[in-house]
Formats: sequence, C-alpha cells, structure tokens
Amino acid sequence: MQVKRFFAADMRQAMKLVRDELGADASIIANRRVAGGVELTAALDYQVPAAPARQANPALEAELRKTQSRIASAHAELSTRVEADNGQNGQLFAPAAAVAAKPLAPRPALPRSAAAASAGTEQSALDAMRFELHGLRELIEVQLGSIAWGQLQTRKPQQANLWRRLQRMGLSADLSRALLERVAKVTEPRQAWRMLLAHLAHAIRTPQVEPLEEGGVIALVGPAGMGKTTTLAKLAARYVLKYGAQNIALVSMDSYRIGAQEQLKTLGRILNVSVTQVDPGQSLTQALAPLMRKRVVLVDTAGLPGSAPELRMQLEALASRGVKAKNYLVLAATSQSQVLKAAYHSYKRCGLSGCILTKLDEATSLGEVLGLAISQHLPVAYLADGPKIPDDLQVPRSHQLVSRAVSLQASEEPSEDAMADMFADLYQHPSQRVG
Repeated sequence: MQVKRFFAADMRQAMKLVRDELGADASIIANRRVAGGVELTAALDYQVPAAPARQANPALEAELRKTQSRIASAHAELSTRVEADNGQNGQLFAPAAAVAAKPLAPRPALPRSAAAASAGTEQSALDAMRFELHGLRELIEVQLGSIAWGQLQTRKPQQANLWRRLQRMGLSADLSRALLERVAKVTEPRQAWRMLLAHLAHAIRTPQVEPLEEGGVIALVGPAGMGKTTTLAKLAARYVLKYGAQNIALVSMDSYRIGAQEQLKTLGRILNVSVTQVDPGQSLTQALAPLMRKRVVLVDTAGLPGSAPELRMQLEALASRGVKAKNYLVLAATSQSQVLKAAYHSYKRCGLSGCILTKLDEATSLGEVLGLAISQHLPVAYLADGPKIPDDLQVPRSHQLVSRAVSLQASEEPSEDAMADMFADLYQHPSQRVG
C-alpha cells in the first residue's frame, strides 16, 4: 500500500494533486486543516478496515456523542419548562389533567472560569467538526462530479461533446447547463450546435436604440484599468463627428488621477467640447446644472476599490434622482471571471443600464464576460476592440458576438479533470435561466 500526504490551498486543488500522482483509484484516508490550506492523506490499494466506520475517528465520534447528549438535555429541559408554562397559563396546548406545573430544580452555577473554559472547548470542538464536515462535503462533490461526467460520456456522448465545446468558449457550468437543456431533444449534432448558439445569441441583450442617440447623462463606471476614459473619448468623438460639438459636454468625477483629468481636457480641446471637473466637495447635481441644455453629457468616473468610502459616495451621487444618469459598467474582456463578478457587485448599487465591453482585440475568450452580462441581465451597449478613436467602437449585434466568441474558443480540449471539476460546481450552484 502506498500512502502519501498532499498540501494545497483548498480541497479541490488537493484532490487534483491526488488524482495526478496516485490516479483515480486512490483513497482519501484523512484530511485536516493546516496553515495556508488543507492536508490530505491518500493511499493506493487501501484496504478498508473491517471495524465500523464510526471508529475511524474516535475523537470526532466522542465529540458528536457529547454534543448529542447536550442537545438531548437541553431539549428535555426546554420541554419541562414549556409544560410548566402551559400549566400556569391556562393549558393552551394540552388538557388540564395532562400537564402538572412543577417548579424546576435550580441548576448549580458553574464558576466563571470553568464556564468560560467549557465554552471555549465546545467552540473548538464545534469548529473542528464544521471543518471536517466541510471537507467531507467537498470530497463528495468532487467524486460526484467525476461520476456524473463519466456517466454522461458513456450514455450521451453528443451532450458530452457539446459540454466540451462550451467550455472551450469559456462559458460557466450553470450557463452551459441551461443552454444544453434547450437542445436536449435534438439528436443531430450540427443542428444541436446551431440551435445552442442561437439560444446563446438570444440570451445576449442589446439596446434597441443606441445610448448616444437617446441622449441624456451617460456615466461610465467600473474598476481602474477597464478602459473607461478611452471609451468615453471614443463615444465623444463618435457623437461630434455625427452631430457636431455644440450639444455635448464632458464631465470628470475622477479627482484622484491627474493623468485622467489632463487626458479629458486634451480631448475637450481637440473636439472643441467643454470639460467640467467635479471637485470632491461639490455635488454632481450642481456640476451638471449648467449643462442641462446639452443633448448628451458624458461622465467619466474614478475607478475605486469596492471597499473605498469614496466609491459609495460616487455611486450614491450617480443614483440620485436629480441626476437621472444612465450608468454603464465598463468591463474588459481580458478580465478573469472573479474580477468581472466583483466589479458588478461593487458597482451595481448605482443602478446599471447596461455594460460596455472593452479590449476585445486583446481577449482570448469572450465566454466569461458574456456569461456575466447574461446572468445579470445587462444589455451590451457598445464594444471597444482597439485603440483607434472613434473607429474601434461598435454597436453590438448579439449573433456577431456569438460568432466572435466561437472564433476565440480554445484550440485544446478541456482536460477530464477540468470537466469533472465543472460538474462538481454544478452541485454547488442553482441552475441559471437563459433567455
């Protein structure tokens, strides 16, 4: 029997290390929390002991018995108190003869030091049990994911192939499942793929009227580095080339980066458009008041961390009824899925009218950013796919976005471990509706 320990940041990564080194037949015989992550002890050709499973961890079993005993004692005491209260209050829940109200015997008080030590011991045992149960749950989810993926390949190879193709596009497990449910009854592979892409295109919302054509106050929000200022320059140049400079104004709320202010002022001089700087102590409503006659006002905002107090003040100003701004979340297609989700949750407080996708020319996948737009019902207002102003700004069409996502799909098939992990994720998240 070969036994080895593995260290990783979480249970998922540890399981992958076990599979890579010992294979799928390895058995997990112990797991525990260590500094920086978890430790798994795995064995190859492990023989399950004949003793009952409850003897595998005597310490945990003892703590569970103690906890069960305490719960039973508390339950009995509570029941006695309820019966006593019922007897004193007119027997609301039982006949008069059924319950005799008996005074409870006083419980001896423990010394404070003993009570504190007891509470600390109980909390430590509870934390240990929580961690062990959490580890067991992760192990079960990983195993279920592997089993489910293996069964799908055997029973429904066409569905398995579609799963792989969607993963090559970078789509999430939930969105992939929702799309595949739409074509579950289609037996011809090519037809199923075409219909699946059609459902994906239908799920991508785009505005019926271009935001610049609607006019009003348009604010670009999002974390630093997403391309807000460059996108605002493209929008401004696009409008000036079509309608002239007299009915558009630029506003900057970014008082944190001198470079951003200078960039906007330079753009204003080139386009002959007025630029207003909102000072930290000035309200946005006051700054916009002289510009209300303009048909379009473009607002550039500061890219601040989600925990910054200044961000909350900025978003509250944009959400004000007096401003009536249409706020668009600027998302770089090169960003990781977790970065995109964090950006949405940080900036949704101002009320989002849609999103603008940038850096498409640098992206290697569009599945992540399209998945966020679909799951959060954000219309995709514009696409920015290059540095040229204003040429590299497009009004999106959903089917063109899907075609581009397909063209950017990874050339290599996802590994079996990656597919198994994706199926494990399906046990953690609810299904996602599409369209």
